[in-house]
Amino acid sequence: MSTSQTLRPSTAMARLASPLRHGWRRLALLLCVAALAGCAGTRGGPVPYDVKNFGAPDVPVSIAASSDYHLGPADVLNVSVFGVSEFSGDYTVDNLGRIKLPLVGDVPVLGQTSDQVAVALKTKLQETYLRNPEVQVVVKSAMSQRITVDGSVTQPGIYPIGGDTSLLQSIAMARGATADANARRVVIFRTINGQRSAAAFDLKDIRRGKQPDPQVFSNDIIVVDGNTASATFKNFISTLPLLTIFRPF
Repeated sequence: MSTSQTLRPSTAMARLASPLRHGWRRLALLLCVAALAGCAGTRGGPVPYDVKNFGAPDVPVSIAASSDYHLGPADVLNVSVFGVSEFSGDYTVDNLGRIKLPLVGDVPVLGQTSDQVAVALKTKLQETYLRNPEVQVVVKSAMSQRITVDGSVTQPGIYPIGGDTSLLQSIAMARGATADANARRVVIFRTINGQRSAAAFDLKDIRRGKQPDPQVFSNDIIVVDGNTASATFKNFISTLPLLTIFRPF
C-alpha cells in the first residue's frame, strides 16, 4: 500500500469533521442567542415583585405654599390686585395652561411659579388699565400631578396625570414599550415614609389579568427594563439603600 493510499481515510474524516464542527458552532451560537433572548424577557433583579404594602406616597407638605412650585392644569390660583376687586379672585388653570382674567383675557401660566405669574399680571394691567398695580398670586390648590416614564419606552418623559391612573395607562402615555423592552421587569420608584422605595411589576401578567394593574401617583418614576434602558435601570437601583427596597410578603 502506498503512502498516499494510507492518508486517504484520515483526509476523508477531516473533511467530514470540518462541516460538523461548523455546524456545532452555529448551533452553539443559536443556543446562546436564544438564552440571551430568554433572559431579556424574564423576571429578576434586586427589586422584588408582588409587594403587598406598596401604597400611596407621602403627601407633599405645603406644596401650594412653595415658592418654586411650577403651575400645571387644574391648579387654582388666588389673584389679589390691591384696591381693584374686579380682578381679584380665584382662577383655575385650564388644559392649555392659561387663566382668563376679565378685560385682560387669556394669560399663559403653565410651568411658571406664582411669583412669575404676579409679575406677568402686573405688566399686563400696567399696560392697559392701572398704574403701578400691586399684584399678589398664591397657589390656592395644587391639583396638577406629574409622573416620569423612563427606560425602554418609545417616548420617555414627564407626563401630567389627572385622577386615577394605572401603570398600563402610564406606559401608554409614553407611546408604549420599545421592541427590546423587558415587559416582565417594570419598576416603580416612590417616596414612602420619607424613604425612596421601589417595587417591580410584570406587565405581561397584568395584561393577562394574572396581576392587578397598580395605581400610579404623582411624582412616581416608572422605569421599563430593556437593552437600551440597562444603564438607566442600574443608575436608579444604585441610588436606593437596601433598606428602602421593599421585601415581598
